[in-house]
Amino acid sequence: MLKVGIIVGSTRPNRVGRIVGDWVATVAAGRDDAEFTLVDLLDVDLPLLDEGMPPLAAQYTHQHTKDWAATVADFDAFLIVSGEYNHSIPAALKNALDFVYAEWNNKAAGFVTYGADSGIRAVEHLRTVLAELQVATVREQVALNSYTDFENFYEFHPTARHEAALNRVIDQVLAWGGALRSLR
Repeated sequence: MLKVGIIVGSTRPNRVGRIVGDWVATVAAGRDDAEFTLVDLLDVDLPLLDEGMPPLAAQYTHQHTKDWAATVADFDAFLIVSGEYNHSIPAALKNALDFVYAEWNNKAAGFVTYGADSGIRAVEHLRTVLAELQVATVREQVALNSYTDFENFYEFHPTARHEAALNRVIDQVLAWGGALRSLR
């Protein structure tokens, strides 16, 4: 059975990322085709990248890096929950992606994003970053609009349409994650 990490990419106070991440985890828990684990970057608590060597060298010296490397390595695929911050991704998410390298390789990822423009520009940045990390990203995505999918920009009221879209993302992530397993 594939292991999928649901990464909540925002760490700012009063974030909706955890609300959306909890919804993703709840929908995923209703499936029996993979094991899903919520990983909140707020709980991971990585400092700004502080390793002396590039992650490609895999010479991690700090315990927080070794712990993060073990967390990432344990998964076959990822569902990344991200807001769109200034037409890009949250700094905490970029930092977490940059900390390790080989642990991301030959895995799959799908996206659940939110923002004034539904997080679509964040996804475009994520696709290029993840390509460098040798992560295959799937076509389907869930794009939540701050104006129409949230009340007062905070209270999320998912619909059947959102759940169907999320299940399509999960289906693709599992298909690609399984296909890439032989490369790992």
